[in-house]
Amino acid sequence: MTSPAGWESRATSVQVADLVALSADDWPGRLVATAYLQGCPWRCTYCHGGALLDPTLPGTVPWSHVIDLLRRRRGLLDGLVLTGGEPTRQPGVVAAAREVRALGLLVAVHTSGAYPARLPDLLPHVDRVVLDVKAPAYLYGAITRAGAGAAAADKAFASLRLVLDSGVDLQVRTTVDPAVLTPDDVAELVAVLADLGVRDHVLRDARPGPVVDPYAAALARVPRARLHRG
Repeated sequence: MTSPAGWESRATSVQVADLVALSADDWPGRLVATAYLQGCPWRCTYCHGGALLDPTLPGTVPWSHVIDLLRRRRGLLDGLVLTGGEPTRQPGVVAAAREVRALGLLVAVHTSGAYPARLPDLLPHVDRVVLDVKAPAYLYGAITRAGAGAAAADKAFASLRLVLDSGVDLQVRTTVDPAVLTPDDVAELVAVLADLGVRDHVLRDARPGPVVDPYAAALARVPRARLHRG
């Protein structure tokens, strides 16, 4: 059954690709479980989650297993992080967040902001959002490789404004792709986000590893001095 807003009313529809039973890193200061949801509309240059991209693949962890874990670990866990992939593409994610909240636990969502129209229904049921803002708007296409880069940028910045307006705890993260972003690009993005009202913005380096070809070759040509800045 689907709600009028287009959301699936059953959390059991959520396609969970992986479940980490205990993490102290995914939500600083909290002990959480982390559910990785299947599917993403973008193909970012530095992506390390290639197995999570295909939206047609079914989940491998039933949602009932997630809930059972949370019930067993009440008193130890503070909450659940929903990440991906892109969790907001899942029609059941609102119902999932509500179920977790009903257990007395907190909910965080890690998102690229690819589906801003879905956030107004989701935000009342989450306690924290980590939003991945990838670049200044004019470079979004170079990183997301999603066709119309301007459209991807519009969606991400629309999502940012919605989260800021909601008052939900927000951290913005930017993975600095040195094959695309210059220091001036990064400085511009930092300034733009500050002007929009972002108070918690974390810069991270793209990590060499199982990245998507042909980006691996481009990253290999970047001087090592521009990698792993912190």
